[in-house]
Amino acid sequence: MAPGSDPERLIAPGGARTPEIPGHVQSILERLRGAGHRAFVVGGSLRDALLGREPADWDVATDAPPERIQALFPGSHYENRFGTVLVPTPHETESATGGPAHAVADRPIAPLHPVEVTTFRRDHAYADHRRPERVTFTDSLEADLARRDFTINAIALGPDGLVDPQGGLGDLASRRIRAVGDPAERFDEDALRLLRAVRLAAQLGFEIEAGTLAAIKAHATAVRHISRERVGQELRKLLRAPHPGRGLRLLAETGLLEAALPPLAAQRGIAQDKIPGDDLWDHTVRTVDAAAELAPGDETLVLAALLHDIGKPETLADGHFYGHDEVGARLAEAVLRDLAVPRREAQPVEGLVRWHMFRYEAAWSDAAVRRFIGRVGPELLPRLLQLRAADNLGSGGAAEAGGLAELAARIAAQEAAAVPLRLADLAIDGDDLQAELGLAEGPELGRLLQRLLDSVLADPSRNARDVLLADVRAWTGEGPEAQDDPAEGPPGAP
Repeated sequence: MAPGSDPERLIAPGGARTPEIPGHVQSILERLRGAGHRAFVVGGSLRDALLGREPADWDVATDAPPERIQALFPGSHYENRFGTVLVPTPHETESATGGPAHAVADRPIAPLHPVEVTTFRRDHAYADHRRPERVTFTDSLEADLARRDFTINAIALGPDGLVDPQGGLGDLASRRIRAVGDPAERFDEDALRLLRAVRLAAQLGFEIEAGTLAAIKAHATAVRHISRERVGQELRKLLRAPHPGRGLRLLAETGLLEAALPPLAAQRGIAQDKIPGDDLWDHTVRTVDAAAELAPGDETLVLAALLHDIGKPETLADGHFYGHDEVGARLAEAVLRDLAVPRREAQPVEGLVRWHMFRYEAAWSDAAVRRFIGRVGPELLPRLLQLRAADNLGSGGAAEAGGLAELAARIAAQEAAAVPLRLADLAIDGDDLQAELGLAEGPELGRLLQRLLDSVLADPSRNARDVLLADVRAWTGEGPEAQDDPAEGPPGAP
């Protein structure tokens, strides 16, 4: 253990000085050791366990070469040049006493993540600021730990206890992110470590050590060497932190925001008539933290909070941001696509950005409320109200400002009344229009169905098959002239 480490301050829940290793990981360690090899738990899994956090997965380091690991663990998978073998694990669950069990009647049996078992190695030149050009396997645990990114990830747990040549235990106790060795070298080797340092600081609530922070600022532009998909992955991990604003402010402070996410960096310095002294970026950060607090774990909402005002810099004119919601939705789509966020996850975020500027008034009729539900979409509405609440808090106001509670109650009343609110609620569908009226499939069919929904939202009693077919006949010139379209609401209705 390195001088200055203080394991007494790292007591895990239950009073254990070192963490308990799950049964499936322990069995891997025992098989490797039984075959004459050294084997240790390492990396972020050990770090989190020492902090009393639940590790997402577990990593093992060993002096056994990859071919030997594969021979010891049939069914394992190895297809890289970095010495990492994925060892599959059995379906397990925990017994009431916390130990592994294979049959517990009252708990489902869930698959566990494969364990990464990696041969001790030394890394050599990094030509692309991401991965070493070559690695050399070694029998030295200390050499393997010396190549890692941060001291808190360079601790190992073996049969004789903790091994900590880089002083990571002391940094855990001091709640500090510190690079292993020379931080400039670590970041020059792998630019992803720049974002990882900030993400870990946000997730763990740690400070970044002064020399490491200075090196991040000096190397911030190297983040452009990272694939956009990896940038997106790190950003999303950062946004899952309990207080993601801490990491967002660090991104801006270090220059990483401008290098990795220019559309968001453009918010800095733009005045906001909200909280004195805050600019647009400050407002965004406050809104993100408010969203994370209102709905912990809701990544869609937090992403929408991050991007809700992304259209403001482009629409700024005479101190106003006219149309920034529409522009913002377009920019959000581009940013999320660039960061390789899957479409099924990106679309609700874009919708939230598009509709976040609604203005509710108590004078809205019930028909106006239904049209609002129909326009936004019933599935999106709960999050939209949460986004507006977070936006209110990020502006220094009350969460329910703007009549949010009243609007939520009126929306709930309409949904409870079982009135038609979606295309699927209509008494006819596209197949009916094609069969009854001979209409061709295509965009016009969709527009007619949407017009029917607008009509029914205004007057739910019109949701009858004969009435709807008659409306379409009139609109397409195949029937009597249509009556006034009830979808047309009063002036000012949504």
